[in-house]
Amino acid sequence: MHSLSRRIGDFQIVGRNFGRLLICGLLMLPLFASAAADPGFEKWKKGFRQQAMKEGITAETFDRAFKGIDSPDQWVLDKASYQPEFKAPAWQYFDNRITKYAVQRGKAKKRELKPWLDKIEKRFGVNPNILLAIWSMESSFGAILDNKTVMRSVVRSLATLAYADPKRKKFGTSQLLAALKILQSGDIDESHLTGSWAGAMGHTQFIPTSYQAYAVDMDGDGKRDIWNSIPDALGTAASLLRENGWRTGETWGYEVEIPENKLPAGKLKISEWEKLGVKRVRGREFPRKDDVAELKVPAGRGGPAFLVLKNFYVIKRYNNSDRYALAVGILADQIGGAPPLVEDWKRPFTRLDQDEVMELQTKLKEKGFYDGEIDGKAGSGTRKGILQFEESVGVELQGFPSKEVLELLRKK
Repeated sequence: MHSLSRRIGDFQIVGRNFGRLLICGLLMLPLFASAAADPGFEKWKKGFRQQAMKEGITAETFDRAFKGIDSPDQWVLDKASYQPEFKAPAWQYFDNRITKYAVQRGKAKKRELKPWLDKIEKRFGVNPNILLAIWSMESSFGAILDNKTVMRSVVRSLATLAYADPKRKKFGTSQLLAALKILQSGDIDESHLTGSWAGAMGHTQFIPTSYQAYAVDMDGDGKRDIWNSIPDALGTAASLLRENGWRTGETWGYEVEIPENKLPAGKLKISEWEKLGVKRVRGREFPRKDDVAELKVPAGRGGPAFLVLKNFYVIKRYNNSDRYALAVGILADQIGGAPPLVEDWKRPFTRLDQDEVMELQTKLKEKGFYDGEIDGKAGSGTRKGILQFEESVGVELQGFPSKEVLELLRKK
């Protein structure tokens, strides 16, 4: 998602017969319907209506946007209040995002969309592999948009935050006003104005104010539609990167080998890093020795090391996280044909590939220890299921998606 942590701070996250139509209508109900009207919410809505009209929102637009919305969305509040029990270790973060599936899909989409990607690169100067990696990270190449549980009414979600979440009231209010302006512009209608619990929208997960700042009509149909037009969504991502200083023709960074001696923090020229013993992997040369770079070792000295450049920090304008920017860069390189990293992530177990993780999830589900998706991503639900399985068979509790656990599952 387009940097919720950053954006909350500065307001910068995409049947033909009657039976089929009825089913589609029922599936859309969670976006707009509520169990019972909330008097407090109705009072807030009246006050906000006056505020919106002062901001140029017409009564028709407001009433159309809020039709059927008469209470906050508890699911959104639950998501907003969720606090993860622990920060995922580096190996888990990168293993779940830089997958065989993501690389294969990225390469396939690159072939399929080549004419559009060429046009976007010509207009904005952004490497198509970077855009494909962002698309993968943000919505799994659009797959998340079909998840009606996750994709909710942007108006209701942001109204919920503005009304019922004191920490996000200011954010929710500003984003809701922006969402109403998007609706009023005609770029999208209210039934398709969907997004995450925090209002991140479309294939590339832009929150409303970021959409206003960067959205483009790439396909020329007169609408900036990041929900249904992949060219518009990827063009909008490229627009953000370009406007934040993307350097055309340059990379985001390099995997490097580092010496055992202590190295300084901060930024140095690559030529200065070389004098300190930092080398590019596989014996390759750095193309521009005067580039300024910073050393990143996200898993400590025993894991991969990187010298990151200006474009790394531009990616962080999309999501203000070192891990995110590294994952986008590494995945983009592999979509472009680069081999896996020379130095693997430190793991306290023997790694499974994505197909094996899916097998592990399937077997956990068959035994009643897991009820999530079979997606090859070992998230908290998978690890919880592993712990329950380990406890049931009386082995040491670790919760790792390891070959050892898979072998044990196969035997049981």
